[in-house]
Amino acid sequence: MSEKVSKAEEVAAAQQADSIVTSEPGAWMTTRKELWAFYVYYIGNNGLSGFNFGPSQFQNLLFLAGYDPSQPPFTAACGAGTDCVLPYLGRIRDVNSIVLLTNGISFALQAVVLLMVGAWADYGTWRPNITIVFTILAVGVSFAWLGVDDPSRWEAGVALYILGLITYQCALTFWTAAFPGLARDLPEVQESAAQLASGEKSATEHADYESLERNRISNVSFAVCSAGEIIILAVMVGILKGLKSDESTENNTKAFSVLIAFSGGIWLLCALPWFFFEKRRPGLALPVGASMLTIGFKQTVVAFRECMRLKQTFLYLIFYFLMGDVLNTTVTVIGTLQNSVVSYSTLQLTLLLIVGIVAQGLGIYLFWLVQKRFRIPTKTMLCFNVVWILVLTIWGLIGIHTDKFGFKHVWEIWLYQAYYGLMVCPWYAYSQTMISEVSPLPQMFLFFALFSVVGKTSAFIGPLVSSAIITASGNNDNYPFVFLFTLGALSTGFLYFVDVEKSRKECGEFVLAEAKREAFADA
Repeated sequence: MSEKVSKAEEVAAAQQADSIVTSEPGAWMTTRKELWAFYVYYIGNNGLSGFNFGPSQFQNLLFLAGYDPSQPPFTAACGAGTDCVLPYLGRIRDVNSIVLLTNGISFALQAVVLLMVGAWADYGTWRPNITIVFTILAVGVSFAWLGVDDPSRWEAGVALYILGLITYQCALTFWTAAFPGLARDLPEVQESAAQLASGEKSATEHADYESLERNRISNVSFAVCSAGEIIILAVMVGILKGLKSDESTENNTKAFSVLIAFSGGIWLLCALPWFFFEKRRPGLALPVGASMLTIGFKQTVVAFRECMRLKQTFLYLIFYFLMGDVLNTTVTVIGTLQNSVVSYSTLQLTLLLIVGIVAQGLGIYLFWLVQKRFRIPTKTMLCFNVVWILVLTIWGLIGIHTDKFGFKHVWEIWLYQAYYGLMVCPWYAYSQTMISEVSPLPQMFLFFALFSVVGKTSAFIGPLVSSAIITASGNNDNYPFVFLFTLGALSTGFLYFVDVEKSRKECGEFVLAEAKREAFADA
């Protein structure tokens, strides 16, 4: 082994040990109270407002405001067996195409926001404020839906839909980026680091142990979120019964807005413990000559440049870009089909979500039990998970030329919710944990932000392409699955070639270069 690689391994080991064994023992130790505050936050930021009911209400308003294109404009309402269109951004578009196009615009804006503020989380001690600000904005958007409960206000629904997705995704991004630090400062991980520093444990043994702890925190957070979300959804069923949502279209539409606002209130309640109990762990010093207005763009450029040296990180970045696009767009396309199949029924959608969340909690817990029992690496678990994402695209692909299968029947939607929860949802845990496996520890927040920017960039490309495909195919809503399956199959090859062991060595070299001011000299 070369002297350079050996030196990189030593730096990587020192990076792990020195970050934990500090001059102030226990100063940033993760307490049980802080850890559970982290878990509880996710119960609130569960996606019900910005990711589930918000998009469903938006599509519902479009459907009610739209018209049957086989008749003169706005003379015949949309029906279960007709196409449904509206004028949007300069042309007449299918409402499902409008949802995908708006979704793409939202993700494009998210990419810009994260480019600007993504690196802020790496500097000073105030980075928790980013999560707090986005959370408060998201809750405000949730309550704003109470004023948008009539089809005539669908244009306002466009703004709330975009804002809801941006604030939800940004809050989720910066909350997620906190978990590697929590894992690093766990008492048992600190003890492992002390053993590493004293020579009782090898760098590889310590890295594997910390990786398992990161997976534990990630998976437990999803399990806790699932359990809390089931309770929230059960309460929502009672709210819908009280509002008599199934008695009229007007009641159903108002019920959507009430559920979104209720979700926002729960989110704020669950976020408060995290706001108060998260320890403000110190970040990096702002480079000389840099400002907070420009550091995000400069650091992103540097991170991209360094990713070319971090070959394993770069391979995973490409995979994350492509597969993130596939899954985000697939879920959005299926969501539009699902809403149409159940006729936008708030009660039906809520019951479907209960099935999906129960399956999600069970799926993530079973994945974690298997991983823990057999000590399976993160990459292997992610590879297994990706297979089932590809199967999901094949399911939709079949529906291009038949009405018998392809998310076109109520029974399929129930089956999809169970399948998605059991086999697909572990992606959200393992794909994020994998980022921490291939990122340098001192710039962990920066690389999480970089991956988020890449994820959001890909997430706006997919919906825009899918929207164009639907329009070009004569409003066949299943045609995007051709594009999604092809892209998913291609992306899987990049994941196969990621070598986590090589990545640790490369990250060690990166830290050494940064210490010499080589990596971030331009920043």
